[in-house]
Amino acid sequence: MTKRTEAPQQQRKQRAMLLMVVTAIMWSMGGIFIKLISWSPFLIAGIRSLISGSVMAGYMKYAGIRFKWNRYSLGAGIGLSFSATLFTIANKLTTAANAIVLQYTAPIFILILSALLFRQRLVRREITVVAITMVGMVLFFFDQLSPGSILGNVFGILAGIFLALMFVMVGRGGDDDSTRMSGILIAHCMTVIIGVPIGFIGTIGTTGLEILYVVILGVFQLGIPYVLYAIASRDCSPLACSLIGMLEPLLNPVWVALFVGEIPGLYALFGAVIIIATVSWWCVQENRQTAAQQPFGMNHNKKE
Repeated sequence: MTKRTEAPQQQRKQRAMLLMVVTAIMWSMGGIFIKLISWSPFLIAGIRSLISGSVMAGYMKYAGIRFKWNRYSLGAGIGLSFSATLFTIANKLTTAANAIVLQYTAPIFILILSALLFRQRLVRREITVVAITMVGMVLFFFDQLSPGSILGNVFGILAGIFLALMFVMVGRGGDDDSTRMSGILIAHCMTVIIGVPIGFIGTIGTTGLEILYVVILGVFQLGIPYVLYAIASRDCSPLACSLIGMLEPLLNPVWVALFVGEIPGLYALFGAVIIIATVSWWCVQENRQTAAQQPFGMNHNKKE
């Protein structure tokens, strides 16, 4: 009976991780399209959330998931809304690479927030994984980081802090789909309410291509991915979601290389190897821990 319950649980976790990979790939389209739109970053964030929020609301209605307002959905909404807006601003003020690498300091802040807000004990393996991953991130963008655009860099770090808040609150919401998806919907509503009025002031005009780009951002870069993320987060821990989500800054320079012709340097390639290897190791260990239903490492002394 135990084996029957363990197998589906492991399969759900594997599916959740696969969904997070797909989500990260779709997220990675954001940087290049934000650069191509001349609007105020507030308007880009607001209109994008208007479209992606409509996708989320449609899915919730189709799936019969009711809207729920509680501290977890509100906390996740605040975190995601501020992170999305700050990241868009950072993209306009500094390079896309800077904005992404600084936003993805989120795993560090996940550990800090979990310890401070929920008194969660930090495990050595978690700290090690985050530390190695961040080293890889620094190496990956070492060829592109510049000392300028300080304000944009600050906004990128703040985006990382609020992204961590979102991951933590969604994880704390447990297996409740209503809380999880309501948090994402709240984020979109907040971004629209704040971003659209402010954004119109700083936007002069637009083109047909820019409208197309923001539709792509709303549907394919945020709308569908956040539906997938909400589903994946049922069986994927906050830290694992964040680490797999780091595939986004890995792939973003690939799109830049394809559409702009910018090729990553040797440091970036070495950093990519470190990140992919670390994330893969983390996923394998998570699967093994679920399958064994006991603390990692307990089987080391067991003879076959």
